[in-house]
Amino acid sequence: MTRDIVVATVAMGVIAAALYGTAAWRSPAVVASGGLGGARNFVTILPLLALSFAIAGLVQAWVPREVISRWLGAQSGLRGIGIGCLMGAVTPGGPYISFPIVAAIYKAGAGIGTVVAFVTAWSLWAVARLPLELALIGPEVTLKRIAATAVFPPLAGLLARVLFE
Repeated sequence: MTRDIVVATVAMGVIAAALYGTAAWRSPAVVASGGLGGARNFVTILPLLALSFAIAGLVQAWVPREVISRWLGAQSGLRGIGIGCLMGAVTPGGPYISFPIVAAIYKAGAGIGTVVAFVTAWSLWAVARLPLELALIGPEVTLKRIAATAVFPPLAGLLARVLFE
């Protein structure tokens, strides 16, 4: 386990213990209900987690490191950042799907600009949410949001590349 994972796990453990301790002090029934709800969420999300980690593993094993480095690496320039933006925009689901994929391409040689562009595009441009956004918020606000955020994923990728590569 890497140091970052250990730190994140310990932090989440401390937060969970503090919340459960506070809940137990107020009402043991809340602790039982919270534990049951957490277990249900775990069982519901587990298949998605397993599949996303399987996809991430396949990306690392199936796509040669040289290909990822050539198309998404530091030397890929604007092409890599553009591909990162496109990949982020079309990656469906929450962080339990996207971050294992991001971690896999980063470990396989993608540049920091590409990774930042991917994550930023996933956050701002997610194509999968458009139908719900259009239905609930309406086309006028959706189009304004898209226009207002259009420059950020490539700009964030370029900035990360300039500052950190």
